[in-house]
Amino acid sequence: MTVLVLLPGASGLHITYQHNSQPMNSKTSRPYWLHALSPLHVGAGRGVGYIDLPLVREKVTTWPYVPGSSVKGIVAAHHKSSEQSDLFKTAFGCGGDSDALAGALVFSDARLVALPVPSFFGTFAWITSPFALRRLARDLVMLNVKSPGTIPMPVSMGDALTPQDTTVLSEGGDNRIFLEDLDLARKNDEQTTLWAAQIAQWLFGEDKNWSDQFINRFAIVADEVFNFLTHTATEVRARIRIGEAGTAADQALWYEESLPAETLLGGFVWCEPPFKGRQHEPNDLLLKFASGDLYLQVGGKATIGHGRVRCRFTANDSTPHEHQYPIHPHS
Repeated sequence: MTVLVLLPGASGLHITYQHNSQPMNSKTSRPYWLHALSPLHVGAGRGVGYIDLPLVREKVTTWPYVPGSSVKGIVAAHHKSSEQSDLFKTAFGCGGDSDALAGALVFSDARLVALPVPSFFGTFAWITSPFALRRLARDLVMLNVKSPGTIPMPVSMGDALTPQDTTVLSEGGDNRIFLEDLDLARKNDEQTTLWAAQIAQWLFGEDKNWSDQFINRFAIVADEVFNFLTHTATEVRARIRIGEAGTAADQALWYEESLPAETLLGGFVWCEPPFKGRQHEPNDLLLKFASGDLYLQVGGKATIGHGRVRCRFTANDSTPHEHQYPIHPHS
């Protein structure tokens, strides 16, 4: 339900989004996070532009993502030693003429949470946008996971919001951030601090070193700027095929696109009721196959070291919370 409210002293309408649906059972669902440890290529086949092998992208936003089917297949492969057990067959399904069944575990697509972008100061920045956070918050509401609440909004396309007094993206008292060719005005923001700390907790847990690294490099930019970066900040490599003579084969040059190392994505996994009378509890399936940290290889180009990711599953909150967060009227 969308509600229009005129706040006292405000010059325009503010939109509040009220989520009326019930959250998923915390015993049958949980978030998962992907942290790219090397370039990540989940391809869309042959491209029509100058990139021969582009990334798969969402149709509407055009942002790169990792399909849930890819994540589920890789997690199943990681647990291959258990594939003959009833628990594995219940979780991931099995084939056959008489006993075929679909798996009970369902993985959503992993969508962008933060994109690493080269920075003049601090080496690189983890960049996100209000709309990326809004979609993340919407998913977390359904999982009964608390988010920091209000989504920070840059005033203009030339602004970048950073955690208060904890950024390495500018030098000293300078209030500018330089991301590749972008020159943005840095604004310290209290709510951005809360989001940075919470995402760091989800992604890195009790690892204070990496949590601090994330918070110090975190920034929120306008949706339009983020959309621009999802097309210009990906990694494009030229590849060749070596012929029998040990030199480049004729007409064997191509370009392939990857998400850069340090990209952060998020999705969620839930458990449908087991089929054909199998009696395993959903919580048993999640504890066995969707808990803790897994180190996986996702996507193509594995023989050149691409696709190494850390997949982290986190638990839900045990207490209900108000399903409400503000949405800016122009986004």
